[in-house]
Amino acid sequence: MSRISYPFYDRDTVQVARELLGKILVRRLDGVLLAGRIVETEAYIGRCDKACHAYGGRRTARTASMFLGPGHAYIYQIYGTHHCLDLVTEPEGEPACVLIRALRPVLGEEAMRRARYGDRPVTADRLRHLLDGPGKVCQALSLGRAQDGLDLTGDELYVCDGPEDLGMPPSVSSEKIRSGPRIGIGYAEEARWYPWRFLLEEEG
Repeated sequence: MSRISYPFYDRDTVQVARELLGKILVRRLDGVLLAGRIVETEAYIGRCDKACHAYGGRRTARTASMFLGPGHAYIYQIYGTHHCLDLVTEPEGEPACVLIRALRPVLGEEAMRRARYGDRPVTADRLRHLLDGPGKVCQALSLGRAQDGLDLTGDELYVCDGPEDLGMPPSVSSEKIRSGPRIGIGYAEEARWYPWRFLLEEEG
């Protein structure tokens, strides 16, 4: 699979959020590759978006990695327990990122199941919801604040084009993409209605 480099991320955040759909997020953990197809994303743009943690250029210890420049990971904790993975976009100093909301497993599904459910029985319902939320993605891939700021062109965490021999072409047809308002940002005034959430229609 062809690994994505910095120029892909150094563009308009909404465009990157759309074009990440169908690509493969890869996590190398203790020598094992865990990978999932990206099927849901959300865009956040600090300069104009009241839902963004760095709205208006607000820089804190939590948001520092958003200012590192395109092609870095921004990982933060919510509700004191769950972590969320964002991929930083646009030029260095411009706080913007794409939240990875959901994946479909490609490699290492058994390891991801163990990370999510431990020794509990894996029912059909649990399989269906293995990676369908940002907190679930981070739990399954063992991502936390320790991985905040990772270089997405390194070997620990990166994104690739989908392998065409598995029916995953490098780009997804626009007819398969749905968009709408983002989730869980009722506080963000007019920004709550921005249609910056993207899903692959065929993936549900």
